[in-house]
This record gives sequence, C-alpha cells and structure tokens, in this order.
Amino acid sequence: MPAKTLLTLLFLVSLCVVVILALRALPQKGNGDLPAARDEVLVAATALPAGTLLRAKDVGWRQTGVAQAGQIVRPPTAAGSSNLELDQQARSEAYGAALRSNVMAGEPIIRGTIVKPGDRDFLQVVLSPQARAIAIPVATGGASTGILYPGDRVDVILTQTFKNDPPLARRSVGETVVEDLRVLAIDALESRPNSAVNGFGRAVTLEVTPEQAERVNVAAELGKLSLTLRSVSATNRAPFALTGLVKTAGIKPIWAGDVSPALADAAPAKALVAEQPTVEVIHGTKTVAVKPQ
Repeated sequence: MPAKTLLTLLFLVSLCVVVILALRALPQKGNGDLPAARDEVLVAATALPAGTLLRAKDVGWRQTGVAQAGQIVRPPTAAGSSNLELDQQARSEAYGAALRSNVMAGEPIIRGTIVKPGDRDFLQVVLSPQARAIAIPVATGGASTGILYPGDRVDVILTQTFKNDPPLARRSVGETVVEDLRVLAIDALESRPNSAVNGFGRAVTLEVTPEQAERVNVAAELGKLSLTLRSVSATNRAPFALTGLVKTAGIKPIWAGDVSPALADAAPAKALVAEQPTVEVIHGTKTVAVKPQ
C-alpha cells in the first residue's frame, strides 16, 4: 500500500475518533452547566390579596430557571448557608411592602407589583375602604417598636400621671383606649431633623376609623401612648380587615394602687390636720381673729 494512502487512512481514523469523543463530551458539558443556570426567586407562600403587607410567613424561595427581570433573587451566598442573617437580608426587600394586585400561591413577587412605606402611593394601596391612617410617636425606650412589623395587630394603651398632689395610689393610671389596630408602617424619626416630635424615636402609622383617630389624638394629648402586640390567632378576621375596636367595656383602668398595694398603705410624710375655721370678733373698731378650741 502506498505511503500516501496509508497516511490518508490514518488521518481519517483520527478524525473519526476526535468527532466521537467530542459528541460524547457535549451532553456531559450541558449537564454540568444546568445547576449553575438555576436561580432561587422570592414567591408567595400562599394566595395573597391586593393590599397585603408582606411578612416573613407570606413569602418563600423557589428554585427556577434563569430569573426574569423584576424578580427578587436569592444571593448565591445565602443559598444553603447556615447564616440566617444573609437570608433575612435578601427577604427584607419585600418585608413591609404592600401588594398592588393579587398574587397566587407560588407566583414570584415582582418589584413592580409592590409598594414600600415612604412611596407616594403606599397608603392609597394599603388602606382598607373607609379607613384612615394616623401616625403616633412611640418612645424607643418605652413600648419597644423592635417587636413590631407592618401587618401586625396592636392595642393602644394610654398612661397618665397626675401632678396636682393626688393620693399616691391615684397618681398614675393606665387604660386601653383602642384595640386591634393594624400597623401600616414604622418610621424612624431620627431621619427627620425638622420633626416636631421631640424625645421620640419612632412613629408608628396605624389604620383606624375616623372615630378611632379622634380617640387616639385626644389620648396623645392626655399622656404617653404605648402599643402592645396581639396574637395572630386572637380573632378570626380577613388578612387586612378594618376591625379595630374602641375600648372594651370589660377593660377597666389600672391605677397605681392596683399595681403596687404598698402605695395605698403608704403614710404621707406630713400628717394632714384639718384646718379649723377662723372666727372674726369685732370689738368696737378692732377686729380679732379667734380660732375655736
């Protein structure tokens, strides 16, 4: 066999081997790239109606293909990490935001379908029909706002202190003025240098009826306001129903003497002596004041 023919056959055999190896390698390369092309996006954990304030229980992660524009993607460093802080930071983009439209269970949360506190149309989206929004200052060192999140339900408690020398047992009193209000937003007042509210760390925006707004405004003039968190299962209601109540008849004011019985038994530092009336006796042109024995 001529040498030229032999070289041609060897070349063709080598070419066939290369082609076969390349074809076998293509599926393996594709399978190796598939996991890298799958992202985790934020989705609704259950069906959510428009106006819902998103909380941790309302959203979750779902693995999908390449994320679409506007979807909230879980950072690769947070996926599979034991550091929960990374995961919470990724979710926080949606926490406290309100939905502009209904979202089905498992449907991705799109940035364009949510509105955040501070946005111009936030209250228009989140408020229930016939509802109002009112912001009240809450002392950072008092009823801590750190446990509150938009969407929670709270009661409003008024605490008054009387300074006109009342009995010790009646010097302070606390009472619930409105119950079961929905928290709409929690705003840091430190970022407002021209704020008229001094000595307060945060303003909490609540959803109220017109009558409840009047009661809260009057209560703010009388004393200090505090908020207490209600259980989710306390009442059976719609996700954002306007169910706030005026003070229940069964709730009575709590006086200082009710909290500390020692105040009721405390004796004043100076004994109180009833002052005797003074009688004026006129002798001619002289007037003498005489106290009866």
